[in-house]
Amino acid sequence: MLFTAFLLGLIYVVLIAVLVAAGVGAVTVAAIACVLFIVQYLSADRLALASMRAREVSAEDVPELHTAVERLCIQADLPMPRLAVVDTPMPNAFAVGRSPSSSTVCVTTGLLRLLSPTELEGVLAHELSHIQNRDVMVMTIASFFASIAAFIAQMGLFFGGGFGRDQRNNSNNPSFAVVIVVAGVVYVISFLLLQALSRYREFAADRGSAIITGRPSALSSALLKIAGRMDQIPQRDLRAVSGELAAFYIFPPKLRSSVTGLFATHPPLEARLEALQRLEAQLQGSR
Repeated sequence: MLFTAFLLGLIYVVLIAVLVAAGVGAVTVAAIACVLFIVQYLSADRLALASMRAREVSAEDVPELHTAVERLCIQADLPMPRLAVVDTPMPNAFAVGRSPSSSTVCVTTGLLRLLSPTELEGVLAHELSHIQNRDVMVMTIASFFASIAAFIAQMGLFFGGGFGRDQRNNSNNPSFAVVIVVAGVVYVISFLLLQALSRYREFAADRGSAIITGRPSALSSALLKIAGRMDQIPQRDLRAVSGELAAFYIFPPKLRSSVTGLFATHPPLEARLEALQRLEAQLQGSR
């Protein structure tokens, strides 16, 4: 994860260096970047919950869920997050929030119906591990410059570089063409590195779940159940919940198209189960 973050930082430095060398209006780009970052940082969690039509629930609404999360938070030394539920048959869960003190754990009604209490705890501990590791903030910051690179490339293609220092000459300026090409390359490489970072953080959250609960097998069983049920969900329903938020689910909605290759947001199920089996053996050996 650290190496991937280093590579992301390196290519962003290259992008900034090319922008400065080409004389692109740095003040304008910086101002736009700051506005986009503030909006993304402050509203990402609310937008994610709104896009899924999640409703916040209290301890009275779902006492079993609240009790399970409260117990896991004590074990993980975390503040109690807000809880939300999405009314959908797709069994899944995700966590959002900039910090442990402003986080929300969201589960679907399909997940609550499918899993046993022990399996549900494994999933909830996985999401709490994302909160503990501040993964949402990490992914938001990591994807920020990729968004800027895409913005620069789009502006250059659609408006001929009208945001540069000299709007009359930018479209015919070879150096500006280099900026557009570099921005496009940065976006593509950033996308691939972000997918890799997303896969690594899923492994880390699986490990965190195993440590918090002391039962890696509970998460393994839950993942197998979710995978089996996901195949039964109509494709139209899976498409409705796919998109940028899919990276934050405990299990990818589009299983067959996303579990392999450079474009996957999650590791293959087999790799996750093998890692959990190794953790189970380690925990049993230490007892």
